[in-house]
Amino acid sequence: MTIYLDAVWVLNFLLDFMLLMLTQALLREYTPKRRLAIGAMVASFIVPITLYFPNTVISTVYGKILYSILIILVTFRFISVKRMLKQLLMFYFVSFSIGGGLFAAHYLFQYPIALSVTGLFSFSAGYGDPVSWLFVVIGFPIAFWFTKNRMDKHAMEKIRYDQLYNVTFSIKDKSFTTTGFIDSGNQLIDPLTKRPVVICDEKFLMQWFEPDDWIQLKNAYEDFDVERIPLNWEKHIQIVPFHGVEGKSNFLFALKPDKLTIFYEEQKIVATKILIGIQFGELTKDKRYHCLLHPQIIKLATIHSA
Repeated sequence: MTIYLDAVWVLNFLLDFMLLMLTQALLREYTPKRRLAIGAMVASFIVPITLYFPNTVISTVYGKILYSILIILVTFRFISVKRMLKQLLMFYFVSFSIGGGLFAAHYLFQYPIALSVTGLFSFSAGYGDPVSWLFVVIGFPIAFWFTKNRMDKHAMEKIRYDQLYNVTFSIKDKSFTTTGFIDSGNQLIDPLTKRPVVICDEKFLMQWFEPDDWIQLKNAYEDFDVERIPLNWEKHIQIVPFHGVEGKSNFLFALKPDKLTIFYEEQKIVATKILIGIQFGELTKDKRYHCLLHPQIIKLATIHSA
């Protein structure tokens, strides 16, 4: 049989890239796409290595474990031994899960899995088995969406609603920090952009405005006259319609921030696709917090190490 190394190599690269993407999604860690691509390239080097050097140490169990550690270090970089082990175990979990799905697909379509001396899957044309290519194109995106969707829901269910968190907003290159409360009752979504809306009070948001601009914005809201919105804020203001508890239609003036950063437990959560609903008044009498956070932020945000 003739094996086309370049085709099999590309197949393995795509599979490895997808495995690392899913590993990153489940870990909810920030990793640039270029590092994922480099990690997948390193992982795919196993193809020519095992083909040309089938009896090297890399073919042993210990060699494969060490090579897996190298892949993790290249992709996610070293932070701590504990973090690396967590990443490694998640990578193995994803690999075994997807591998089981690929095995089931072979069984379903009645393609026998033949493993050559080099450890490569192959079929008569030598381009890599057709089920694997079908899995890359169709199966993996479905598995990726389903797994990530379930993990997102699980993460939202674990949110501790009774705790306060430090929150930093960046608007027009200016950043200020306040205390935020994750409110399970805040389900406000902008119907146009589908972005979650967090609510911040007057005392906190006034820091970005000149006194005259804030008064002008407040009057524009009270009179619902968008033409009175300060000119230098027009591009940063959006009107969000909503239904109140009593069922009546209403609207909010909302700001478009550059980003929001929450220090949640030992992680730094960064979200950009959100809106800040303006509360012209106070949220609480005791002033314990100045922001009501939307629980969906945990789903949409990128998690960095704190």
